[in-house]
Amino acid sequence: MLVRDLVDLLVPPVCLACGAPGRDLCAACRRALPWLDGPRCARCGLPGRCGTRCPAAGHAYRFAWAPLAHGGPARALVSALKFRRATAAAGVLGAAIAATAPAALLRDATLVPVPPHPGRRRQRGIDHAALLAEAVACRTGRPVAHSLRREHDGAHQLGAGRDERLRAGRIAVAVVGTPGDRVVLIDDVHTTGATLDACARSLNTGGVVSVGALTGVRTLR
Repeated sequence: MLVRDLVDLLVPPVCLACGAPGRDLCAACRRALPWLDGPRCARCGLPGRCGTRCPAAGHAYRFAWAPLAHGGPARALVSALKFRRATAAAGVLGAAIAATAPAALLRDATLVPVPPHPGRRRQRGIDHAALLAEAVACRTGRPVAHSLRREHDGAHQLGAGRDERLRAGRIAVAVVGTPGDRVVLIDDVHTTGATLDACARSLNTGGVVSVGALTGVRTLR
């Protein structure tokens, strides 16, 4: 505690989202977090009932869920984690997942972080999904297995349009371990679900029976 107090004195902590004085999230940003409440599609995680129009109808994961919409302070947390190496943001997002995810989604599951593109990993200097998986694991007691590897010829998702993201064969993912029969993928953002689908298909091919996905935030468009 004395070391932390000294660090705080030398480098005063600021809100990860807005930069105001405060640790992790200031009170205003906590109040502004865009929580996803009410019914949602079990398959894709979007609010409401998608039915036959579900954008994840053809995907290999069985469920998707996120506590927050990708906007406001939640979007700023993702940006802080990915682009500023603010590892404390993984703790905030991981706590949100662990505190609000339905218990049945995590029961008997192994957490598998979605592997980053190798170039992005080198550029950013961190594996944001691995940090998020560890944050969820320490709050839920679920094991983590680094069972996937993104192939070097895989494409970047950031900046790609929806059709390009969903193009078959665009994302190359290899299974490098045996995580068990039931896996929950962990990532920061669920946008089109293309990366989650590629990971789930690889795990299914490797013998995993059930694959779901938990992310920190969900885009709503």
